[in-house]
Amino acid sequence: MTSSTVNKKPGVEQWLSKTAIPESPFTLFVKNIYPVSKEAQEYLNQKSYPSQLDKGEFLVTAGSMCSQLYLIRKGILRSYVKEGAREITTWISSEQELVTCITSFGLQQPARENIQALEDCELSGLSFEDLQYLYDHFPEANIVGRKILEKYYRDAEERAFIARLMEATSKYKHFIATKSDLLNRVPLKFIASYLGMTLETLSRIRSKLSRNINEFN
Repeated sequence: MTSSTVNKKPGVEQWLSKTAIPESPFTLFVKNIYPVSKEAQEYLNQKSYPSQLDKGEFLVTAGSMCSQLYLIRKGILRSYVKEGAREITTWISSEQELVTCITSFGLQQPARENIQALEDCELSGLSFEDLQYLYDHFPEANIVGRKILEKYYRDAEERAFIARLMEATSKYKHFIATKSDLLNRVPLKFIASYLGMTLETLSRIRSKLSRNINEFN
């Protein structure tokens, strides 16, 4: 991720002050995963920073370097790749989730995807260099990293299952069961792309399910 694509705008809550360093959202997030030392917490409080994106703005663009990891405090972002004129949504992330271009971030090579805000977003950021410092100087940070990696690997496995094994109606029902909070916040065309179907197919499925519910009632 490139810092040039991120807006640090007036009005975003600033938790760093001249007299004290209150606990940052990143620190709270990490502590909920695994206990970390006071020194590690202080480092996170110093190094993590607030950022804001307006709806439609890009956090990362394909071809740029991705050197930041973000925690979503408020809002929704989608990741997508372009195939000709077609946009393929690969991920949809919301509050209390981490977002980055993982291959670009980990290997420090140009990003292959775009990350765009679907709502006005408030984020907490941490640089690649500061994350490596945490790993090198605080052993417990490696446990946090492992637990996060395990969680997102499970999510990736689930994503592959949805994309390859489920038929269209089952895909949508699974989306409702696992991401119902996004149904009224994410445009249907992005949900359809995420589920690997056309907007027309998704619209037919929704209409059929709605009719079945009405008939049942």
